[in-house]
Amino acid sequence: MHTSAHTVLYDPDGPIEAGLPLDREPYESLVKAVLAWTGEDTSTARDLEQIALQLTGHARAVASDVRRRADQLPKDSGPKALADVVLREAEGRLSVPIEGAVRCVQNRARLVRALYERLDRLEAARPQAV
Repeated sequence: MHTSAHTVLYDPDGPIEAGLPLDREPYESLVKAVLAWTGEDTSTARDLEQIALQLTGHARAVASDVRRRADQLPKDSGPKALADVVLREAEGRLSVPIEGAVRCVQNRARLVRALYERLDRLEAARPQAV
């Protein structure tokens, strides 16, 4: 007997995900709060790890959006080239293991901020439909 009201979707190529907007505002608020920390925060290492995990997951989602938007631009465009640089940097930074330290959380927050900045620039560079 099936009693769940949830449906699991298989979306390996991401077309469903691509159509969903990112929940940007709460993450921008989190980034701002994390980057405002001075000195050592009183949060426990486990709390810091959880915040870093949240930021890591969101950074991956934003990076996917950056990749999709960059792929819509001509291969020789400047904005696409800059997006490729940011994505390579993001990949390297996301491969570093998470630590329960303020420095780690702030690095993930800076990454989310950089990815959103690139996403906004790609949106501005997007050719307008006539």
